[in-house]
Amino acid sequence: MNKNIKIIGSGFSALAASCYLAKQGHSVTIYEKNATTGGRARQLIKDGFTFDMGPTWYWMPDVFERFFADFGKKPSDYYELSKLSPAYKVYFGEKDSITIADNLDEIAATFENTEKGSSQKLKEFISEAQSNYDIAIKNLVYRPGVSPLELITPETMMKVGQFFGNISKDVRKRFKNRKLVQILEFPVLFLGAKPSDTPSFYSFMNFADFGLGTWHPKNGMYAVVEAMQKLAEELGVIIKTDAVIDEIIVKDGIAEGLIVNGTKTEADIIVSGADYHHTETLLPQKYRVYTEEYWNKKTFAPSSLLFYVGFDKKIANVEHHTLFFDVNFDKHAEAIYDDPKWPEEPLFYASFPSKTDKNAAPDGKEAGIFLIPLAPGITDTEELRNVYFNKIMERFERITGQSIQNNVIFKESFCINDFVKEYNSFKGNAYGLANTLLQTAFLRPKLKSKKVNNLYFTGQLTVPGPGVPPALISGKLVSELIQKNKS
Repeated sequence: MNKNIKIIGSGFSALAASCYLAKQGHSVTIYEKNATTGGRARQLIKDGFTFDMGPTWYWMPDVFERFFADFGKKPSDYYELSKLSPAYKVYFGEKDSITIADNLDEIAATFENTEKGSSQKLKEFISEAQSNYDIAIKNLVYRPGVSPLELITPETMMKVGQFFGNISKDVRKRFKNRKLVQILEFPVLFLGAKPSDTPSFYSFMNFADFGLGTWHPKNGMYAVVEAMQKLAEELGVIIKTDAVIDEIIVKDGIAEGLIVNGTKTEADIIVSGADYHHTETLLPQKYRVYTEEYWNKKTFAPSSLLFYVGFDKKIANVEHHTLFFDVNFDKHAEAIYDDPKWPEEPLFYASFPSKTDKNAAPDGKEAGIFLIPLAPGITDTEELRNVYFNKIMERFERITGQSIQNNVIFKESFCINDFVKEYNSFKGNAYGLANTLLQTAFLRPKLKSKKVNNLYFTGQLTVPGPGVPPALISGKLVSELIQKNKS
């Protein structure tokens, strides 16, 4: 029997869920509180410049291919993809950088030039990482997190020790050079926790980096949102924007509908791709599964201070993706996870999409996105944003050997207060719950409410975790769970 399904939010997981559910034959409507779809993956367009406001890294292309293949499609049916060469650049100080190529052989040669004997160690490490990738991404992450037994397979039994080791120790066992260590620890930051708190098994992120490479969809990550929206609409999904959810209607423990912009709409099933914590506040207290204490005890991935900057000239000595690791990594990590506060000297990331994509900026100009990871829940003021913009601009100029501050046409910022206001994000986090050992698979908040029948969740606070590829997978998982449970 086909159902009337209402979906809260239009981020990657919600769009994915809508496609799968519509394919199953259900009547699906998406409600998005903002004026455009995409959730955190929105777009900022200003004065001829175009910025991705959320994700800027396109990793794990096979996950996107698998998603579209489920509908008899390919990514190329909707957007143009190019592999970045080089993948990215990492600065460790003035005239001190390492550029990561688009293939493992060149990366290994770069490692060897930095630390004698490291090239072979790298290839062995990436081979192990590929084995983990094959187990995780092709199998484990497509399980709904219902039972710990999902993690027990012949393959995982062989790697059980890797769930109790950590990335930081593993990398340091093989490599001594600080720069190489930081480069190898970088990919797991996408999982939202310190490398020392991230299980060794997650080295599959290193294969995603060095093995599969870094890609760019023409017109940015928002092109993927547009592709998924188009696919959803082709499948019959109705999408309503500027639609604020005031309440989830529950009667006798059964979700029956929503109050949208003050008006009741009925539903057989409700799926929330919005912030999990926020979604439960839309329920009467007795129907909430997770308490405030529960959420406060969890390890959240960072928030971010983001700047979207239009420059009136081209920027030199940077790549499309450029990382600035010229300050103490551990001190910045402490300010995020151990003693939440604004870091004295922050690491930061810069993206210049107009290096690859002419549509990102007018001719002769450059679009720059700057990101500083921050602890969620700390104070966010305009004054602090400006202080930190000046900090990173001064370092950027010194490290890359050029003047750019006088070439700023405009800058827009986005930080903790905006994540709360725009996305109802718990404490203004940017990436959801970190993937630590005790927040993996069945230990994450559930896809299906334990207290409200016909209420489901998808996205970065549930399984499989933070990131765009996991969001696509999360949408598939919740659709399969609904199909399994439908009467």
